[in-house]
Amino acid sequence: MALVGAVCEAEYTSIGGSNMFLAEDCFLARASSVFDSMKTRIFMAAWLKVAMVSLAAETNVFRFSFGTEPLASFTQVRSTKMYDSKNGFGFESGANIDTQKNFAACDKPFFFSVKLPEGNFRIRLSLGDDAGESATTVKAEARRLMLENMRTVNGEIATHEIIVNLRTPRISIGSAVRLKDREKQTEMVTWDDKLTLEFNGWRPCVRTVEIMPASVQTVFLAGDSTVCDQSVEPWNSWGQMLPRFFKPGVAVANYAQSGESIKSSLGARRFEKIFSVMKPGDWLLIQFGHNDMKDRATDALKTYKQNLQRLIAETRAKGGTPLLITSMERKAGVNGPTLAGYPDTVRAVAKDENVVLIDLNAMSVKLYQALGPNLGRAFQDGTHHNNYGSYELAKCVAAGIASVKNDLAKFLVDDVKSFDPAHPDAFENFAVPSSPTFSGTVPEGN
Repeated sequence: MALVGAVCEAEYTSIGGSNMFLAEDCFLARASSVFDSMKTRIFMAAWLKVAMVSLAAETNVFRFSFGTEPLASFTQVRSTKMYDSKNGFGFESGANIDTQKNFAACDKPFFFSVKLPEGNFRIRLSLGDDAGESATTVKAEARRLMLENMRTVNGEIATHEIIVNLRTPRISIGSAVRLKDREKQTEMVTWDDKLTLEFNGWRPCVRTVEIMPASVQTVFLAGDSTVCDQSVEPWNSWGQMLPRFFKPGVAVANYAQSGESIKSSLGARRFEKIFSVMKPGDWLLIQFGHNDMKDRATDALKTYKQNLQRLIAETRAKGGTPLLITSMERKAGVNGPTLAGYPDTVRAVAKDENVVLIDLNAMSVKLYQALGPNLGRAFQDGTHHNNYGSYELAKCVAAGIASVKNDLAKFLVDDVKSFDPAHPDAFENFAVPSSPTFSGTVPEGN
């Protein structure tokens, strides 16, 4: 394979290997013309992935500017520059970008994408208008909330950093996560080969975007529709709100999926994927129950408990730290438990295995009771939440992390550590703007 590597390097350089945003398809087509065996093609694909990561580390940072005037050491992105895989960066279609001297703005949400390999990336954003006010909310991939309502006054320039995790389904040669049909379609943004940023808010103004690989610890999430990154409004889950409550010192990698139980997630290789990329010092937050309780097998609860113990052991074997989370109650749970013995099983396993427990089940009941006649404002149906409801539940999870002894708490932002679910934020003050994609289709699971 040494000869193959030499050919790869030569072809890579000839088509612009010094540019991170090379034409990957072009590289593979030209290199494959020299070696055409399937084994060699697989090798070249793996070589390219390593080369791109290596290049990212060498060049350290990739800079884009959005004004009409070029900025030294930045790649200028004009308002008409639409994303395509050949160039590897650009705006997504659907927005009329207003490009000023030093920034881009729009009267509705707009999206910017960059072709990148799998991994964690630190993104430095420069926001603001030279002669006016701005308010920018930033979401990543499938509506993960990263920055909330970042305001600037006339002439003010604000710089913020976020950490975004990118992933693909591939685990190893011949092995991949078994995606559901919708994950290959409306939710492919979660699994594709690019970073997508959504700029939203009253008047989003973006000046520059800088991207670099980030050697940070990862917080993996595993769960069901109440945890996953819901791709369309009005559905939302606490897992996709959680990144907003962490400082840019850790990455949140949400592997939860609608309709999943622990058993089905194991079968779909979701945990296999997590453990294939987990590093010592990472965390795994596990919340299942809504769909597991539908299992009619006589030993269903016993199997659930054994699977929790298995995941705890595998996480620790990887040098990671498991955290167990009891499932939040359904809407009807304000009047009495709806999850049978599953929350109690999680509590028992946490105690037996000496694992940190976030009792979201108990906190959610306090939250729902506190909302009183406004409880419906947090839900879309009897199980699934909207932006407001999932935001409050994410605060519960963050406050739970802060309240117990664990190293993850030091990465939380200061404004969430003392949150009390018995005193939720007023619905009238909630200001996270909706994304532009909507669907009336209810997520799997209930």
